[in-house]
Amino acid sequence: MLETSARLLRMLSLMQTRPDWTGPELAERLGVSGRTVRYDIERLRGLGYPVHARRGVVGGYRLGAGKALPPLLLDDEEAVSVVVGLRIAAGSVVDGMDEAMLRALTKLDQVLPSRLHRRVKALQKYTVPVRQTGPAVDMDVMTVLAGACRDHEQLRFGYSSHAGKESSRRVEPYRLVHRMGRWYLVAWDLERQDWRTFRMDRITPRPPHGPRFTPRELPADGDVAAFVSQGVESARGQYRARVVVRAPIGTVAERVPPGFGSFAVVDEETCVFETVASSMENLAVYISLLDADFEVQEPPELVAYIRRLAERYTNATARIPDTP
Repeated sequence: MLETSARLLRMLSLMQTRPDWTGPELAERLGVSGRTVRYDIERLRGLGYPVHARRGVVGGYRLGAGKALPPLLLDDEEAVSVVVGLRIAAGSVVDGMDEAMLRALTKLDQVLPSRLHRRVKALQKYTVPVRQTGPAVDMDVMTVLAGACRDHEQLRFGYSSHAGKESSRRVEPYRLVHRMGRWYLVAWDLERQDWRTFRMDRITPRPPHGPRFTPRELPADGDVAAFVSQGVESARGQYRARVVVRAPIGTVAERVPPGFGSFAVVDEETCVFETVASSMENLAVYISLLDADFEVQEPPELVAYIRRLAERYTNATARIPDTP
Protein backbone atom coordinates (compact mmCIF):
# COMPACT_ATOMS: atom_id res chain seq x y z
CA MET A 1 0.00 0.00 0.00
CA LEU A 2 2.88 2.35 0.85
CA GLU A 3 4.49 1.71 -2.52
CA THR A 4 1.19 2.42 -4.26
CA SER A 5 0.68 5.70 -2.38
CA ALA A 6 4.22 6.85 -3.11
CA ARG A 7 3.79 5.94 -6.78
CA LEU A 8 0.51 7.88 -7.00
CA LEU A 9 2.19 10.97 -5.55
CA ARG A 10 5.05 10.59 -8.02
CA MET A 11 2.62 10.22 -10.93
CA LEU A 12 0.67 13.26 -9.78
CA SER A 13 3.86 15.29 -9.51
CA LEU A 14 4.87 14.30 -13.04
CA MET A 15 1.48 15.18 -14.50
CA GLN A 16 1.65 18.65 -12.96
CA THR A 17 4.93 19.45 -14.71
CA ARG A 18 3.57 19.39 -18.27
CA PRO A 19 0.18 19.07 -19.99
CA ASP A 20 0.38 15.68 -21.73
CA TRP A 21 1.92 12.30 -20.95
CA THR A 22 1.66 9.05 -22.86
CA GLY A 23 1.12 5.76 -21.03
CA PRO A 24 4.58 4.39 -21.99
CA GLU A 25 6.25 7.62 -20.78
CA LEU A 26 4.60 7.35 -17.39
CA ALA A 27 5.39 3.63 -17.16
CA GLU A 28 9.07 4.28 -17.93
CA ARG A 29 9.38 7.14 -15.42
CA LEU A 30 7.63 5.16 -12.67
CA GLY A 31 9.24 1.82 -13.45
CA VAL A 32 5.95 -0.06 -13.78
CA SER A 33 3.88 -1.73 -16.50
CA GLY A 34 1.30 -0.04 -18.69
CA ARG A 35 -1.45 -1.94 -16.85
CA THR A 36 -0.28 -0.50 -13.52
CA VAL A 37 -0.34 2.99 -15.02
CA ARG A 38 -3.96 2.48 -16.06
CA TYR A 39 -4.87 1.22 -12.57
CA ASP A 40 -3.13 4.22 -10.97
CA ILE A 41 -4.95 6.63 -13.28
CA GLU A 42 -8.26 5.16 -12.08
CA ARG A 43 -7.11 5.53 -8.45
CA LEU A 44 -6.33 9.23 -9.05
CA ARG A 45 -9.77 9.70 -10.57
CA GLY A 46 -11.30 8.04 -7.54
CA LEU A 47 -9.49 10.57 -5.34
CA GLY A 48 -11.04 13.43 -7.26
CA TYR A 49 -8.29 14.26 -9.75
CA PRO A 50 -9.75 14.90 -13.24
CA VAL A 51 -7.39 12.87 -15.43
CA HIS A 52 -8.47 12.99 -19.07
CA ALA A 53 -7.47 10.27 -21.53
CA ARG A 54 -7.09 10.40 -25.34
CA ARG A 55 -7.09 7.27 -27.48
CA GLY A 56 -5.13 6.64 -30.64
CA VAL A 57 -1.53 6.87 -31.79
CA VAL A 58 -1.03 10.30 -30.20
CA GLY A 59 -3.15 9.42 -27.17
CA GLY A 60 -2.18 9.95 -23.59
CA TYR A 61 -3.22 11.47 -20.29
CA ARG A 62 -3.75 15.03 -19.14
CA LEU A 63 -4.49 16.42 -15.68
CA GLY A 64 -7.45 18.73 -16.13
CA ALA A 65 -9.44 21.17 -14.04
CA GLY A 66 -12.30 19.79 -11.96
CA LYS A 67 -15.13 21.26 -9.95
CA ALA A 68 -12.93 21.49 -6.84
CA LEU A 69 -9.24 22.25 -6.50
CA PRO A 70 -7.37 19.01 -5.74
CA PRO A 71 -4.16 19.03 -3.65
CA LEU A 72 -1.15 20.40 -5.52
CA LEU A 73 2.36 19.00 -5.35
CA LEU A 74 5.11 21.62 -5.30
CA ASP A 75 8.85 21.07 -5.48
CA ASP A 76 11.19 22.94 -3.12
CA GLU A 77 11.72 25.98 -5.33
CA GLU A 78 8.02 26.27 -6.14
CA ALA A 79 7.01 26.05 -2.48
CA VAL A 80 9.49 28.72 -1.37
CA SER A 81 8.47 30.99 -4.24
CA VAL A 82 4.77 30.67 -3.38
CA VAL A 83 5.31 31.41 0.32
CA VAL A 84 7.57 34.40 -0.31
CA GLY A 85 5.21 35.69 -3.00
CA LEU A 86 2.25 35.48 -0.65
CA ARG A 87 4.11 37.32 2.10
CA ILE A 88 5.10 40.11 -0.29
CA ALA A 89 1.57 40.31 -1.68
CA ALA A 90 0.27 40.83 1.85
CA GLY A 91 1.00 44.50 1.25
CA SER A 92 -1.43 44.61 -1.66
CA VAL A 93 -4.09 47.24 -2.20
CA VAL A 94 -6.92 44.76 -2.82
CA ASP A 95 -9.48 44.64 -0.01
CA GLY A 96 -10.41 41.10 0.99
CA MET A 97 -7.20 39.49 -0.29
CA ASP A 98 -5.30 39.57 3.02
CA GLU A 99 -7.59 36.99 4.65
CA ALA A 100 -7.32 34.58 1.71
CA MET A 101 -3.52 34.93 1.68
CA LEU A 102 -3.37 34.29 5.43
CA ARG A 103 -5.36 31.05 5.01
CA ALA A 104 -3.04 29.92 2.20
CA LEU A 105 0.07 30.76 4.23
CA THR A 106 -1.27 28.88 7.26
CA LYS A 107 -1.82 25.75 5.17
CA LEU A 108 1.66 25.96 3.64
CA ASP A 109 3.34 26.59 7.01
CA GLN A 110 1.76 23.40 8.38
CA VAL A 111 3.29 21.18 5.72
CA LEU A 112 6.49 23.01 4.78
CA PRO A 113 9.60 20.90 5.61
CA SER A 114 12.00 22.39 8.17
CA ARG A 115 14.73 22.87 5.57
CA LEU A 116 12.37 25.06 3.53
CA HIS A 117 11.19 26.91 6.64
CA ARG A 118 14.78 28.03 7.19
CA ARG A 119 15.03 29.35 3.63
CA VAL A 120 11.73 31.20 3.91
CA LYS A 121 12.68 32.74 7.27
CA ALA A 122 16.02 33.90 5.87
CA LEU A 123 14.34 35.56 2.93
CA GLN A 124 11.74 37.11 5.19
CA LYS A 125 14.33 38.41 7.68
CA TYR A 126 16.68 40.00 5.19
CA THR A 127 14.21 41.44 2.68
CA VAL A 128 12.09 44.51 3.41
CA PRO A 129 8.98 44.80 1.22
CA VAL A 130 7.48 48.26 0.82
CA ARG A 131 3.77 48.24 1.56
CA GLN A 132 1.54 49.64 -1.11
CA THR A 133 0.03 53.01 -0.16
CA GLY A 134 -2.42 53.46 -2.99
CA PRO A 135 -6.21 53.39 -2.65
CA ALA A 136 -7.64 49.94 -1.94
CA VAL A 137 -9.66 48.07 -4.57
CA ASP A 138 -12.53 45.85 -3.46
CA MET A 139 -11.86 42.17 -4.22
CA ASP A 140 -15.42 41.70 -5.50
CA VAL A 141 -14.97 44.60 -7.93
CA MET A 142 -11.71 43.13 -9.21
CA THR A 143 -13.36 39.73 -9.68
CA VAL A 144 -16.27 41.23 -11.64
CA LEU A 145 -13.96 43.23 -13.91
CA ALA A 146 -11.60 40.32 -14.54
CA GLY A 147 -14.53 38.03 -15.38
CA ALA A 148 -15.94 40.56 -17.86
CA CYS A 149 -12.52 40.86 -19.51
CA ARG A 150 -12.23 37.08 -19.75
CA ASP A 151 -15.74 36.55 -21.14
CA HIS A 152 -15.68 39.60 -23.48
CA GLU A 153 -18.85 41.01 -21.93
CA GLN A 154 -19.85 44.66 -22.05
CA LEU A 155 -19.76 46.28 -18.64
CA ARG A 156 -21.84 49.01 -17.01
CA PHE A 157 -20.53 50.89 -13.99
CA GLY A 158 -20.70 54.14 -12.08
CA TYR A 159 -17.49 56.17 -12.15
CA SER A 160 -16.25 58.96 -9.90
CA SER A 161 -13.78 61.38 -11.49
CA HIS A 162 -10.82 63.00 -9.73
CA ALA A 163 -13.03 66.02 -9.05
CA GLY A 164 -15.76 63.80 -7.56
CA LYS A 165 -18.14 64.05 -10.51
CA GLU A 166 -20.28 60.93 -10.94
CA SER A 167 -21.01 59.45 -14.35
CA SER A 168 -22.37 56.24 -15.85
CA ARG A 169 -20.12 54.31 -18.25
CA ARG A 170 -20.71 51.47 -20.69
CA VAL A 171 -17.52 49.84 -21.93
CA GLU A 172 -15.87 46.82 -23.46
CA PRO A 173 -13.33 45.77 -20.78
CA TYR A 174 -9.95 44.35 -21.83
CA ARG A 175 -7.18 44.44 -19.20
CA LEU A 176 -6.49 45.18 -15.53
CA VAL A 177 -3.16 46.98 -15.03
CA HIS A 178 -1.30 47.66 -11.78
CA ARG A 179 0.88 50.76 -11.80
CA MET A 180 2.59 52.55 -8.89
CA GLY A 181 0.19 51.36 -6.20
CA ARG A 182 -3.01 51.78 -8.23
CA TRP A 183 -5.16 49.43 -10.32
CA TYR A 184 -6.56 50.54 -13.69
CA LEU A 185 -9.10 49.12 -16.14
CA VAL A 186 -8.28 49.51 -19.83
CA ALA A 187 -11.51 49.52 -21.84
CA TRP A 188 -13.18 50.72 -25.02
CA ASP A 189 -15.72 53.41 -24.06
CA LEU A 190 -18.84 52.75 -26.14
CA GLU A 191 -20.26 56.27 -25.68
CA ARG A 192 -17.03 58.11 -26.54
CA GLN A 193 -15.90 55.54 -29.13
CA ASP A 194 -12.34 55.58 -27.86
CA TRP A 195 -9.94 53.80 -25.51
CA ARG A 196 -10.07 54.92 -21.89
CA THR A 197 -8.26 54.17 -18.62
CA PHE A 198 -10.33 53.99 -15.41
CA ARG A 199 -9.12 53.94 -11.80
CA MET A 200 -10.56 50.73 -10.36
CA ASP A 201 -11.05 52.17 -6.87
CA ARG A 202 -13.52 54.65 -8.43
CA ILE A 203 -15.59 52.00 -10.24
CA THR A 204 -18.95 50.72 -8.98
CA PRO A 205 -20.21 47.87 -11.21
CA ARG A 206 -23.89 47.96 -12.17
CA PRO A 207 -25.07 44.49 -13.20
CA PRO A 208 -26.29 42.84 -15.24
CA HIS A 209 -23.52 42.80 -17.81
CA GLY A 210 -24.23 43.59 -21.42
CA PRO A 211 -23.90 41.34 -24.47
CA ARG A 212 -20.66 39.71 -25.58
CA PHE A 213 -18.41 41.66 -27.94
CA THR A 214 -15.77 40.85 -30.53
CA PRO A 215 -12.36 41.90 -29.16
CA ARG A 216 -10.63 44.85 -30.85
CA GLU A 217 -6.92 45.40 -31.42
CA LEU A 218 -5.44 46.69 -28.18
CA PRO A 219 -4.08 50.26 -28.07
CA ALA A 220 -0.37 51.16 -28.16
CA ASP A 221 0.34 48.11 -30.36
CA GLY A 222 -0.83 45.84 -27.56
CA ASP A 223 1.37 47.41 -24.87
CA VAL A 224 -1.43 48.24 -22.43
CA ALA A 225 1.06 49.05 -19.65
CA ALA A 226 2.54 51.82 -21.81
CA PHE A 227 -0.97 53.00 -22.68
CA VAL A 228 -1.87 53.30 -19.00
CA SER A 229 1.39 55.13 -18.24
CA GLN A 230 0.70 57.65 -20.99
CA GLY A 231 -2.84 58.18 -19.73
CA VAL A 232 -1.72 58.67 -16.14
CA GLU A 233 0.94 61.18 -17.18
CA SER A 234 -1.61 63.08 -19.25
CA ALA A 235 -4.05 63.19 -16.36
CA ARG A 236 -1.39 64.15 -13.85
CA GLY A 237 -1.26 67.75 -15.06
CA GLN A 238 -0.88 70.27 -17.83
CA TYR A 239 2.54 71.64 -16.80
CA ARG A 240 5.40 70.18 -18.80
CA ALA A 241 9.10 70.74 -18.24
CA ARG A 242 12.20 70.10 -20.30
CA VAL A 243 15.52 70.20 -18.45
CA VAL A 244 19.11 69.69 -19.60
CA VAL A 245 20.95 67.75 -16.88
CA ARG A 246 24.73 67.98 -16.52
CA ALA A 247 25.20 64.34 -15.57
CA PRO A 248 25.25 60.94 -17.32
CA ILE A 249 21.83 59.44 -17.91
CA GLY A 250 22.79 56.26 -16.04
CA THR A 251 23.52 58.32 -12.92
CA VAL A 252 20.34 60.40 -12.72
CA ALA A 253 17.73 58.03 -14.21
CA GLU A 254 17.93 55.82 -11.11
CA ARG A 255 16.97 58.73 -8.84
CA VAL A 256 13.56 59.37 -10.37
CA PRO A 257 10.70 56.93 -9.63
CA PRO A 258 9.31 55.10 -12.70
CA GLY A 259 6.56 57.05 -14.42
CA PHE A 260 7.69 60.48 -13.18
CA GLY A 261 9.53 61.45 -16.34
CA SER A 262 11.62 60.34 -19.29
CA PHE A 263 15.29 60.74 -20.20
CA ALA A 264 17.16 61.12 -23.48
CA VAL A 265 20.92 60.98 -24.02
CA VAL A 266 22.72 64.09 -25.31
CA ASP A 267 26.28 62.85 -24.78
CA GLU A 268 28.25 60.85 -22.21
CA GLU A 269 28.01 63.62 -19.60
CA THR A 270 24.65 65.20 -20.46
CA CYS A 271 21.02 64.14 -20.82
CA VAL A 272 17.56 65.67 -21.17
CA PHE A 273 14.83 65.12 -18.58
CA GLU A 274 11.17 65.71 -19.47
CA THR A 275 8.31 65.49 -16.98
CA VAL A 276 4.72 66.61 -16.42
CA ALA A 277 2.90 67.67 -13.24
CA SER A 278 -0.17 69.43 -11.95
CA SER A 279 1.76 72.44 -10.61
CA MET A 280 5.07 74.31 -10.79
CA GLU A 281 5.77 73.19 -7.24
CA ASN A 282 5.57 69.53 -8.26
CA LEU A 283 7.78 70.13 -11.30
CA ALA A 284 10.43 71.62 -9.01
CA VAL A 285 10.18 68.58 -6.71
CA TYR A 286 10.70 66.15 -9.60
CA ILE A 287 13.71 68.09 -10.84
CA SER A 288 15.22 68.24 -7.35
CA LEU A 289 15.29 64.43 -7.32
CA LEU A 290 17.97 64.54 -10.02
CA ASP A 291 20.56 65.87 -7.52
CA ALA A 292 22.66 67.29 -10.35
CA ASP A 293 23.32 70.60 -12.09
CA PHE A 294 20.63 71.43 -14.63
CA GLU A 295 19.31 74.08 -16.99
CA VAL A 296 15.58 74.65 -17.49
CA GLN A 297 14.68 74.97 -21.17
CA GLU A 298 10.92 75.26 -20.71
CA PRO A 299 8.50 76.51 -19.54
CA PRO A 300 9.44 80.14 -18.64
CA GLU A 301 7.13 79.99 -15.60
CA LEU A 302 9.28 77.23 -14.13
CA VAL A 303 12.42 79.35 -14.56
CA ALA A 304 10.78 82.18 -12.60
CA TYR A 305 9.54 79.82 -9.90
CA ILE A 306 12.95 78.17 -9.39
CA ARG A 307 14.58 81.62 -9.10
CA ARG A 308 12.15 82.53 -6.32
CA LEU A 309 12.76 79.14 -4.71
CA ALA A 310 16.55 79.60 -4.88
CA GLU A 311 16.24 83.03 -3.26
CA ARG A 312 14.03 81.59 -0.51
CA TYR A 313 16.51 78.81 0.21
CA THR A 314 19.41 81.27 0.26
CA ASN A 315 17.61 83.51 2.74
CA ALA A 316 16.76 80.48 4.90
CA THR A 317 20.45 79.67 5.38
CA ALA A 318 21.99 83.18 5.32
CA ARG A 319 22.45 83.41 9.11
CA ILE A 320 23.76 79.88 9.53
CA PRO A 321 27.58 79.69 9.51
CA ASP A 322 29.24 77.31 7.10
CA THR A 323 30.17 73.95 8.60
CA PRO A 324 33.86 73.13 8.06
